[in-house]
Amino acid sequence: MIKLLVFDKAYESSLKLHRMCQQFPAYEQMEIAHQLRRASKSICANLVEGFAKDVSDKEKRRFVNISRGSNDEVKLWLLYSKDLGYINVETYQEALSVHEEIGRMLYGLSESLAKHSK
Repeated sequence: MIKLLVFDKAYESSLKLHRMCQQFPAYEQMEIAHQLRRASKSICANLVEGFAKDVSDKEKRRFVNISRGSNDEVKLWLLYSKDLGYINVETYQEALSVHEEIGRMLYGLSESLAKHSK
């Protein structure tokens, strides 16, 4: 695939979140669970789309920033999941911590690409 540490971390988290969502109530499978799975996979998909092509750093940065938005969306769906009682506080804190780290990594990657595209 692509060789980015942030991709590897996001992919691993996406798999964990997907498995976690399988435990949500049936009536949430097409709502919060679906949104959480979709957003977590979008982080990875946008990194692949931006870095698997021969594109400019400016275009790569655009895809990284889309991934950043998806990462923030994951954090929102995690909060809903906790507050609705689908995950416990410990699971929430662990997943949130991972996605805060992913966010920092994506920000750093975006800033690095911005410097190269000038």
